[in-house]
Amino acid sequence: MKGAALGDFLMLPWTASDSEPGTGVCDQGVLMLRCGAAVGVALICVVVIRKWIAGGVCRCSVRLDGKTVLVTGANTGIGKETCRDLAARGARVVMACRDLVRAEQAAEKIRRSTGNGNVVIRHLDLASIYSVTQFAKDFQDSEDRLDVLINNAGVMMCPRKITEDGFETQMAVNHLGHFLLTNLLLPMLRSSAPSRVINVSSIAHQGGRIDFDDLFFTKRPYSALGSYRQSKLANVLFTRELARRLTGSGVSAFCLHPGVIRTELSRHVESQFPLIGALMRLPGLLLMKTPWQGCQTTLFCAVTPGLEDRSGCYFSDCTEKEVAPEGQDDKVARRLWEESIRLVRLTSDSSVPIRTD
Repeated sequence: MKGAALGDFLMLPWTASDSEPGTGVCDQGVLMLRCGAAVGVALICVVVIRKWIAGGVCRCSVRLDGKTVLVTGANTGIGKETCRDLAARGARVVMACRDLVRAEQAAEKIRRSTGNGNVVIRHLDLASIYSVTQFAKDFQDSEDRLDVLINNAGVMMCPRKITEDGFETQMAVNHLGHFLLTNLLLPMLRSSAPSRVINVSSIAHQGGRIDFDDLFFTKRPYSALGSYRQSKLANVLFTRELARRLTGSGVSAFCLHPGVIRTELSRHVESQFPLIGALMRLPGLLLMKTPWQGCQTTLFCAVTPGLEDRSGCYFSDCTEKEVAPEGQDDKVARRLWEESIRLVRLTSDSSVPIRTD
C-alpha cells in the first residue's frame, strides 16, 4: 500500500481491512442497525399490546333522537365519555353527579363538542338514601321518559367510612344507591319500554362473596379489596335478579366489565399504597384503557339492537362473557334483593314484584 504525500501529511488509501471488527466504523453501523431493529420491534409490540388492551369497539351507529338517557357518575372518566357519545347520537342526556361544578364543566364540553345542547346536570349522592329518593322524585317530575339508565358511578378500595344511613361506603355507592335509584325509576322505564338498565360492574366480582351476616364489615377487619369485590358481585347478582323479575315487561338489564382504565377511580389505591401507585403510573400508559376505550362496552349494551333476549347477561369488550360462578347463584341473588329492599327501606309497592313461574 503506497501513500501519497500532500504537504506535511501522508494520505493512505482506504481498504476493506479498515472495516473489519475492531476498527470501529463497521461496528458502529452494525450497532445502529441492531438498535433500530430493536426499536422497531418494540414499537410493533407496543401497538399490538395497545390494540389488545383496547378491546372491543361499539360499531353500532344507531341514533337516539327523542330518547332520554340517565348516566350516574357522569362528570369524569368513562361516564363522561359515555355521555359524549350518547349526546352525539342525539339523545337527551341527564348527567347525575355529586359535584355540580365539575358536572357543569363536563356538560359544557360535551355540548360544544357534539353540538347537542340537550345535556343537563342533576345532583345525586348515591351514598345517601335521601339524595337518591329526592333525585328520583325530581327526575319523574321534570322528565317525561327514560329510555336508558346507566348505573356507572362507583368508588374503589376506599378507606372504611360509614354513610349517614349506616352503610359502608363501597356497598352503599356501588350497589345500594343504584338499587334504590333503579327501583324508584322503574315505572318510568316501564312506560318508556323498550328500555334498558345497565350496571357497570367489574371482573373483580370474581372471588367476591356476599356476607349477609356482616355486609358492612362491622364484625370483621375491614378489607378495601374484599368490600369492593362484594359490591361488584352485588352488581352482577342485582342485574340477574332484576332481569328475571322484569321478564316480559319490555325493560332489559345488563351488566359489564369495562376493563382496567386510567381514571380517577384508582385514586384511593394510589393514596393508600404509594409504591403500587408509582409502579402503576408508567405501565398504566401502556396496559390500561383510555376512558373512551373503557366506555365502549357500556355503549354496546345501551344502543345495540336485538340484545333484549340477553337480558341479565354479563358483557366485556363488547362481547357476552360467562359470569363467575359466584354471580350465577339465584338463591343468593334473591336473598340480596330482599336484604337490599330492607336496607334502603323500599316498600313492596315500590320494588319489582317477584315472579313465581
